Amino acid sequence: MNRAEKSKIKEELRNLEVQTRRKEKKKKEVIQWSWIVTIFLLSFFLSLNLSFLSEVIIKRSTLIISILITIFFIFLGILFDIIGVSVTSSDETIFHSMSARKVRGAKVAVQFKKNSDKVSSFCCDVVGDICGIISGASGITITALLVHQFDFNLLLTTLVVTASISALTIGGKAIGKSFAVNKSNIILYEFAKVVSYFYSCK
Repeated sequence: MNRAEKSKIKEELRNLEVQTRRKEKKKKEVIQWSWIVTIFLLSFFLSLNLSFLSEVIIKRSTLIISILITIFFIFLGILFDIIGVSVTSSDETIFHSMSARKVRGAKVAVQFKKNSDKVSSFCCDVVGDICGIISGASGITITALLVHQFDFNLLLTTLVVTASISALTIGGKAIGKSFAVNKSNIILYEFAKVVSYFYSCK
């Protein structure tokens, strides 16, 4: 590598650092405290209500129902994780073009993309964490039912149930992220189209 190439690389690195600082400064300037408060309150009340409902339902459920509820919340968390990743990795340009042709859901998709950090936070963090809490709580109920009905070892059953829930959640999200990146535009569009039936952008 000659001196000219080294100098060019150093110049590109300096430009990259400058652009990064500008981006960080811009992000600091547009922090919306109202959104932070909103997401905090939304997380609190959603978690409170769903956890209460799940506790009431799961504690009165049979083993099969408890397992089905657990699987439902695991896959719900994976689904919203896919949506959150799709929003951040999709291409906004294509939705502007679709919006100009008045394709249903395109305007909503543009709004989601413009607020991708908020949408991703809600989908991946709020819904994802709540689903994780509920599936963990239902895992405790499943363990208790297995020990009570089949006289399984408590420690071993707890480990197996916990490991199974973790494996399904982590493995599912790993597969989902790859799918979301590759199909981000179509996933965002389909999600926005569904949302457009309940919410319209002017």
